[in-house]
Amino acid sequence: MNEQAVPQHPAAAATPPAYPFTEAVALDVDPRFERLRAEEPVARVSCPYGEDAWLVTKHADMKTILGDPRFSRALAAEHDESRLTPLPINTSILGMDGSDHARLRRLLAKVFTTRRVEELRPRVEREATALLDALAAAGAPGDLMEGFAVPFAGTVICDLLGVPYEDRERFRGWLDAFSATTVMSEDEIEEDTRRLYDYIGKLMVRRREAPRDDLISAMVKASDEEDRLSEQELIELASVLLIAGHETVSSQLIDSIHVLLTHPAELARLREQPEPLVPGAVEELLRYVPLISHVTFARYAREDVELSGTLVRAGESVLPAIPSANRDESVFEHPERFDPTRDPNPHLGFGYGIHRCLGAPLARLEMQVAIETLLTRFPDLAHAVPVESLEWKDGMQVRSLLRLPVTW
Repeated sequence: MNEQAVPQHPAAAATPPAYPFTEAVALDVDPRFERLRAEEPVARVSCPYGEDAWLVTKHADMKTILGDPRFSRALAAEHDESRLTPLPINTSILGMDGSDHARLRRLLAKVFTTRRVEELRPRVEREATALLDALAAAGAPGDLMEGFAVPFAGTVICDLLGVPYEDRERFRGWLDAFSATTVMSEDEIEEDTRRLYDYIGKLMVRRREAPRDDLISAMVKASDEEDRLSEQELIELASVLLIAGHETVSSQLIDSIHVLLTHPAELARLREQPEPLVPGAVEELLRYVPLISHVTFARYAREDVELSGTLVRAGESVLPAIPSANRDESVFEHPERFDPTRDPNPHLGFGYGIHRCLGAPLARLEMQVAIETLLTRFPDLAHAVPVESLEWKDGMQVRSLLRLPVTW
């Protein structure tokens, strides 16, 4: 008896290639993304940890994954999540969907409105000016990473949250546990995460006893009076905000300054007309800089969904490659070109959909203030060492310079 051949699902075909395909180099975007967008925009890959997944590279498919409720973050907790990190990162708001996610997001949305963030501008400007004055007083050359980007981003988020910035030597090392891929073991990640949670938990106890005009005090008050957040949710949420505001913003800022210094013609235009051009330049930097070198958090399909002609079955995971989406030639003309006047610029630097970065208004403000103040204060800013000698963080999802030596 002859049996009719059953079409084989691509997931059951040959062993998929290992992902990431290559190690991240400086701010290069993996060249294989371009070929995949054209030939195989939804490709099966094998992850360093967890299940095999579908790697998604096109802008339109990325918006579907990030914005369509048929794809879930919460379902990741029911699987051995496809990931690049030794341990899953599904804590707090990052691992929720639906009403639980909305409950936490509503609390923070009251703080991160464009209007409320704009009210912070004078304080942010004063901080940028003070740091650059100190850098100038110390004399050239100087390191913009430790002398400007890190203390600038750190002070702003610590001030907003109510975290004592003078404790940074204690907690800064713990923040790397969030995005470590190969630089830390599982035990080290667990230990540093525990230390961070213990620190934030004790800080919340103090704010409950003696409230201040800061976000942690407001979160504690909302939880106590309205029973909206558990103690663990509070701790995890505050930790995520500290990590994003401290490490992510400082990395985006230092990488962006490096891009400007390596594009002298575009930098000259910004120096001539900073006020009208800097906001657009910031948007282009958010597109152009591959801050997350490879992919962001996996989403799991709640039902069968077709993406670019490929069937993703219920229960399968997809990995959104944001750097690839931000270089999609079907959306961005000459995507490999850094163009501060690019308009429109529908980049996905802050994500998309319900998990779109709540701190986007604050990050934009910090980037705009930092770049405009820097260009005004040091109109002849330049690299102090050959570009090829710059060192980059290794073994982390977030791509960042270790130092940026400059002269003026």
